Amino acid sequence: MSELECSRAGCRNAATARVVWRNPRIHAVDREKIWLACSEHVDFLRDYLAARDFPVTVRDGVPS
Repeated sequence: MSELECSRAGCRNAATARVVWRNPRIHAVDREKIWLACSEHVDFLRDYLAARDFPVTVRDGVPS
């Protein structure tokens, strides 16, 4: 099985965390979207979503 890659455009690094978010205007409270992030881009992806007032959390690890 190959490693899961970071969701940042153009990045091919292995993901180490999940950036979990939802758009409250269109998603129910129980709906979660997940972007995978490498250690270099986790802050960028989290900040990008937070700037749009989306609820966002970061969880260590990636799905297996």
